[in-house]
Amino acid sequence: MNDDITPSFDFTVLRDLRRREDLTIGEVSKRSGVSPATISKLERNQAKAELDTLFRLSRVFGINATDLISLAESRTAHKKSAGDYASGDFRFKNVNYANVECYHGYGAKGARISRPEIHHDDYEVCWALKGVIRIALPHETHDLAAGDALQFDAILEHTYEALEDCEILILHLNKGKRF
Repeated sequence: MNDDITPSFDFTVLRDLRRREDLTIGEVSKRSGVSPATISKLERNQAKAELDTLFRLSRVFGINATDLISLAESRTAHKKSAGDYASGDFRFKNVNYANVECYHGYGAKGARISRPEIHHDDYEVCWALKGVIRIALPHETHDLAAGDALQFDAILEHTYEALEDCEILILHLNKGKRF
């Protein structure tokens, strides 16, 4: 196999998780059934982990094995630059990742988004940073002043209306990564 495409995993994350839970290697070993020597070698990246080992260790920390692998694979931050986006009378800067879309927007008094794009598997959070924004949902309407936020299922038809010049932050959260 070509070493240039072999994934590199950093299982020092196990040490971080263990310390966060205030556990010793011995306690993790007892709870998982994985030998202390194996845990120590994994924490120092001196051994490769078997899937069964990762499964048993992940359960000690209350996560699933795929989350543990993801933590070991993605120990670096992911920087992106904002793009420009317009919807209705609002203007946004946006940044999108796999589980969240972020929109920092501005609307002048009277600005509307009357039929925003449908977001199939998302929750939507609107946080009013300045001014007042009205959000109309099928069976309710909310006026958000600066500092107020609202979460709702984004598949619902909704309308934004700026009651004053406003600045808002909208997040689309993938339902699988809600919290």
